[in-house]
Amino acid sequence: MEASATPTMRLLLLALIASSSSSSSSSASTQTFYGDSVSFMPLQSRGDNTYQVTFHRRQNGRSACDAQSSLACENGLCTRFNESNVQQTDRDGTGRGGWCQSERRTTATVSTNHSSFSLRTSGCCWTSNVDGRTNWTSHAELDLGIRSDSRALNGCPVSTTVSSLRVPQNCFSRIQLLAHDPDGDHVRCRFASKASAPANFTMDETGCELRASGLVAVGDHVFELFLEDFPRKNLTLRYAGGASVWREASDGNAPPLCQVLLQFSMKILPPIASCEAGHGLPEFLSQTASHGDLLLATIGHMFQLSARARAHYTSIDNFQVSGPRNMNKVFRDHQNGEAEVTLSWTPEPSDLYRSVPVCFTAETNETQSDMRCVVVMATQAADIQGNASVTCSPNKMMVALEKASMAGIDVNYLKLRDPSCSLTANATHILAVMSFNTCGTKLQDQGDFLIFNNEINSYVLPTEVITRRKKVKIAFNCRFPKTISISSYFNLQNSDYIFTESSFGSFGYTFEIFTNSNFTSKVATGAYPVEVRLLEMIYMGIQAESDLPNVNLFVESCKATPDENPDNRISYDLIKNGCQMDETIIIHKSNETSFNFEVQAFKFTGNYEQVYITCSVILCEAGSPFSRCAQGCLNDPSRRRRKRLASRETVGHLITQGPLQFVRQAAPNRAVDDNSDEMKQSDPPAAVKPPAVRPGGGLLGIKEALNTNISTVVFACTFCVSLGSMAALIAHFMRKRKDEDRKSLLVSQWEN
Repeated sequence: MEASATPTMRLLLLALIASSSSSSSSSASTQTFYGDSVSFMPLQSRGDNTYQVTFHRRQNGRSACDAQSSLACENGLCTRFNESNVQQTDRDGTGRGGWCQSERRTTATVSTNHSSFSLRTSGCCWTSNVDGRTNWTSHAELDLGIRSDSRALNGCPVSTTVSSLRVPQNCFSRIQLLAHDPDGDHVRCRFASKASAPANFTMDETGCELRASGLVAVGDHVFELFLEDFPRKNLTLRYAGGASVWREASDGNAPPLCQVLLQFSMKILPPIASCEAGHGLPEFLSQTASHGDLLLATIGHMFQLSARARAHYTSIDNFQVSGPRNMNKVFRDHQNGEAEVTLSWTPEPSDLYRSVPVCFTAETNETQSDMRCVVVMATQAADIQGNASVTCSPNKMMVALEKASMAGIDVNYLKLRDPSCSLTANATHILAVMSFNTCGTKLQDQGDFLIFNNEINSYVLPTEVITRRKKVKIAFNCRFPKTISISSYFNLQNSDYIFTESSFGSFGYTFEIFTNSNFTSKVATGAYPVEVRLLEMIYMGIQAESDLPNVNLFVESCKATPDENPDNRISYDLIKNGCQMDETIIIHKSNETSFNFEVQAFKFTGNYEQVYITCSVILCEAGSPFSRCAQGCLNDPSRRRRKRLASRETVGHLITQGPLQFVRQAAPNRAVDDNSDEMKQSDPPAAVKPPAVRPGGGLLGIKEALNTNISTVVFACTFCVSLGSMAALIAHFMRKRKDEDRKSLLVSQWEN
């Protein structure tokens, strides 16, 4: 009996294990799903008729985010499929298990014999939602053609969201989604065809902005959106088999080059008392990166990103973050309702040229701030060129020359390509820091790469007859593959300017356009050119950063031009020699290193629809009475006092912001268009109508015309006679006065 019981117990145990395993698998597949996103790295050709496709999938859920499902390669195109372990990237810090996010890296090997490649997975179940949706599907499809513009395989749009979005019902108006394309293509966002938009939600497909079209229902809503990229210019796609396809940028019916499904959920909360940012809702402060910014990280070097937010009537207890695996988050609570988060990430060699989406929100117990997202590009490690070390970092590069290997080099006689930029030094190195748009840095297009280059040159003084200093000419550069589209970012907004001067070290300026009079909300990078209307106020701000602790910022001039050329003969002065020239300009000086101002919008007459603002800025050592900063407004610039030995200041550097794009307001009707902005040059002058002639006028019409002309002649003659009489009268009195003066003079001489 005992012998027969043993196999029975074994069977029961096996059944129990199988049931437990099945239950665990079912739990993993039916976990609460909050959404997901997929981002691709640049595809690589392996040389054996295959491509290497690497992608990262982030999945959002309630508590079991480590049980992520796998994307499958459709139609059997993948010959190899390697997946990493799922790693949790962020979770609810309150202990309630409200949300979490995880990421998995997958590398697939794909045959080159096909023109496209697609991934798919599905599961159950969406979080309980107002729209009653349960099953979800993740999907991505990309074209495998080589682009004629970059000579590289096409890249896919990059996007993500935080795991849990929360908005009070009376505060929701819009959510700006991240839509970055590494090739610089136009990205369109649309609702998936199988998933209609929830009630009273609409999508701005061009701006990738989710909007409210009415009162949205309280509760959870789920969204399934396709991000699709379309070329901005004509190109040819060439495939491994020899076929090619011509794509016109203007072809609105052409399929996208890539489409990626972005899925997320959003909880609409009950209304709150106040939706004012910074009070009931947290708001980000100006030192936080703008939505859509492109930042650079270097392989093997720690990258850091900080965000700071404020809420006066509630407490910020955390920041929710969507970021890559191995990103660390440090939260700091400050005074006056402010809090800060610092994100740290060190890219690995396998991350080279990866576009990493990072989104974050400031969290309170009741609600959260708006969501901001940036893209971090992982670039190659610092280049070593002889004894010059070049470090390429966000929108700037730094060169360091080792003193020990360059005996006899005098830092005081070294300049960059722009002679106004000199170098500085410490005990071991000669240093220079510059942004990609300063100090003579040039941009070169070399096939698959964009190269920013500059050079260090020695020079001699004009008064020197001989010299015993060594001649120096050292070229250096930063290279970026076109797949990361650094040129698109560089051309969109040249807001960061970095310089080096031997007597002042490294210093820089940011020149921003703001959306509000508090100068706290910067215009996003993707919003340029900034659309403005006549007479509305434009808010702009300049912020200085310096290695020296006590410096003053002085804005010596600001002028407007219709293009980026500050020397354009068509210009208009806002500030000149430190003096305000425009009657509408208002200056808000908050501290010694910032300069905020507002000015009423205007445009140049003629066929000019854009305006650029260029300012000449100077940094001075604080407390010097002889510096240009201390002199302020100079109506006569020739009287400027210069005592170089007594004060330390930089030379004037030009910084530019824009363009401002003039937008015409549509008039209700032509009859009330008397106050139009200007007459177009192409408009003909209004015709002058002749006097009306009555029907059958004959002699009567001639008589009326003669009567009119006779009246005019009589009036003209009377006017001329009056002028003559007045002139004669004035002459009479002048002669009389002259005779009296002569008599007075004779009497005076006779008495003497």
